[in-house]
Amino acid sequence: MPLRAPGLAAITMATGRNVMRAVRVSEFGGPEVLKLLSDVLLPNPKENQVLIKVHACGINPVETYIRSGAHARKPALPYTPGTDVAGVIEAVGEHVTVFKTGDRVFTNGTISGGYADYTVAAADTVFPLSDKLDFKQGAAIGIPYFTAYRALFQKGHAKPGETVLVHGASGGVGIAACQIARVYGLKVLGTAGTEEGMNIVLRNGAHKMFNHREADYVDKIKEFSGVQGVDVIIEMLANVNLATDLQLLSPGGRVMIVGSRGPIEINPRDTMMKESSIIGVSLFCATEKLMHECETALLAGIEAGWLKPVVGPEYPLEKVAKAHEHLINSSGALGKMVLLI
Repeated sequence: MPLRAPGLAAITMATGRNVMRAVRVSEFGGPEVLKLLSDVLLPNPKENQVLIKVHACGINPVETYIRSGAHARKPALPYTPGTDVAGVIEAVGEHVTVFKTGDRVFTNGTISGGYADYTVAAADTVFPLSDKLDFKQGAAIGIPYFTAYRALFQKGHAKPGETVLVHGASGGVGIAACQIARVYGLKVLGTAGTEEGMNIVLRNGAHKMFNHREADYVDKIKEFSGVQGVDVIIEMLANVNLATDLQLLSPGGRVMIVGSRGPIEINPRDTMMKESSIIGVSLFCATEKLMHECETALLAGIEAGWLKPVVGPEYPLEKVAKAHEHLINSSGALGKMVLLI
């Protein structure tokens, strides 16, 4: 039977402890502000919430921006980062009927933060984790796959037969976008900065890859896509690539901005001749109905077997600062970075 309306005493009995390890951020700054504490009180699931024993937690680029204080969303300090966890239900709050203690789950949001031994999440941000996937893969689904689906279809209105360029395809969102676009009938082009990254993406949905560290890679994309150009671009680093993206688009083409680390100067005239669009993408703006649409499509993908997250660098919780440093400074992404708890 699920543990109902658990108080701290009940949680302590269930887990055998009342404190846990958790990463806390008490000031905005560099990776060094991520402090691992071992005496953080276990969170208590309230109504419509669940307590999860975390096995793995995905690290998303946006978490480095929020930690640095550079993002528009600034959580109240102190806080624990992390939205994408995979683990096992430890306890459920009142009115939770879809999950029970012992269920394997993954999330695309948490309330108390995922860089921790345990986390509390709202039940509607928690999903069953198929036996086809391990916990590390489960931690690589949330933000990357929901963002990729939203960028392609809810905002980009991609159609079967169109060409999509995933600009920065070897990371979590990039690989997700390639897998999804391929199965939905798009022609999938991608870029990556290393040979290894290019090969990973070719095994995960891309028809053709380009090395964005080569000086002439844009010319190669133009040559490959021909006069028509590219219908949809999923852009991970708009502050570097947006002006170039506008040159690659087809008439009526769309650039979906998934990531940017600063400003860029563009010529608006480049959008006029093709009536192209630049569209920002943020999961934070998605309605409950749109999130449910993403959930339905992605759970079907797991069941069908085509949704297979590629896990990249793995770090123990103790090395979280090094993980953040790696994420920002690496020469090229190779799958989804995860924390092992």
